[in-house]
Amino acid sequence: MPNQQKYDRILDALQELLENQKLQTISVSEIAETAGIGKGSIYYYFPSKDAILEALVERNYEKPLQTAKLLADRREISPFIRMAMIFEACRSSSSEFIKSENTARSGTQEKSFLHQKYVNHIITELKPALAEIIRQGIQQGDIHFSDPDALAEIVLIVLTVKMDNTLVPSSKEEIEATIRALVSLLEKGTENPPGSLNFLIGG
Repeated sequence: MPNQQKYDRILDALQELLENQKLQTISVSEIAETAGIGKGSIYYYFPSKDAILEALVERNYEKPLQTAKLLADRREISPFIRMAMIFEACRSSSSEFIKSENTARSGTQEKSFLHQKYVNHIITELKPALAEIIRQGIQQGDIHFSDPDALAEIVLIVLTVKMDNTLVPSSKEEIEATIRALVSLLEKGTENPPGSLNFLIGG
């Protein structure tokens, strides 16, 4: 059975190394040395350096994502309130990611690679939860849309790209305008009156 303490030490080691080095220059041997374990032990937990990075991304943003996933089962809460909470989970996760990136010394290409991993992780993890909430809203007659999975993916792509703010750099005003446009489209797609879903925008 994997040792959780060693698993965490491996992730801690990569995170520490990323603060001063580019990912491409970091070797599995360096990660093992920084973690204080043998190189062979790394492969017991991870098949590759990329796998370690993916696990690090997952761990760093796990809390808001787990909160979002739990919301899919809370049928007593309005689907729109739960969608707002999903949006907020995206914001929290994005804020943590940007904060960690600002302390790293990675180059432009390196940061682009890390952002790609991050955006992929957020969309992959949150899409099933958001789609389920939309599906429940359709069943309850609150939402009128034929493809909940597609709608969930569209919403998450817009949110992650705009809040990540590196793939398409925008001003705060531009980001707010895009999110408001997204909410407006959601109102039309769910047959809610204009302005009724503004609470999804959050703070």
